[in-house]
Amino acid sequence: MDLAANIQEVQERIRAACGRVGRDPASVALLAVAKTQPAEMVQAAAACGLTLFGENKVQEAKAKIPLCPSRLRWHMVGHLQSNKAREAVELFEMIQSVDSLRLAEEINKRAEQAAKRMPVLLEVNLAGEASKFGYAPERLLAELKDLNALPRLEIHGLMTVPPWLPVAENVRPHFRRLRELRERAEAVLGAPLPVLSMGMTGDFEVAIEEGATLVRIGTAIFGERSHAKSAPVAA
Repeated sequence: MDLAANIQEVQERIRAACGRVGRDPASVALLAVAKTQPAEMVQAAAACGLTLFGENKVQEAKAKIPLCPSRLRWHMVGHLQSNKAREAVELFEMIQSVDSLRLAEEINKRAEQAAKRMPVLLEVNLAGEASKFGYAPERLLAELKDLNALPRLEIHGLMTVPPWLPVAENVRPHFRRLRELRERAEAVLGAPLPVLSMGMTGDFEVAIEEGATLVRIGTAIFGERSHAKSAPVAA
């Protein structure tokens, strides 16, 4: 596997997708999903210029992050249990997977104890899939003011993991719905939510065309995972 070539190809595909809809490629952040990857692979990706990485599990991140360059930035992109909130607040620059007011309150409490502010994204389950976590859109809108009132949380935007479909174009309506939901949420808050985290290896170009500002790429960078049965949070 040629890691540098993989990264370059992904970056070129990002630029091409931006070009098709008249966007500045700099408006799309590339997050490399490092779940199941050893620290050595993260180090190699960092040597190729990547700085933003994502993890699905707190325990894996806790073991891996100290072995990686300190300049790297880490986001939690997998489901977060409330009992892991304290460690997540310590480890990550952003938690992308806030899916309930209860979890948000726990993160807020732990951030208060750590004397820090915690940037978060609100995860949305647009298709109502029982196998996935995330807010139902209307529930998110109903709880948004309570979420925004938590003093240690900074709501930066929305995240989604859409249904897996073999044809990327068929995922487009889900990405469009997240963008439209973001607009409704901004109207409720009266403030911008600049981050739309959507798009993975199989569909990130369509996501960019629909407004993604952050794409979560694992397989296209690191190759197929050995743990094929893992939940496709950022494949």
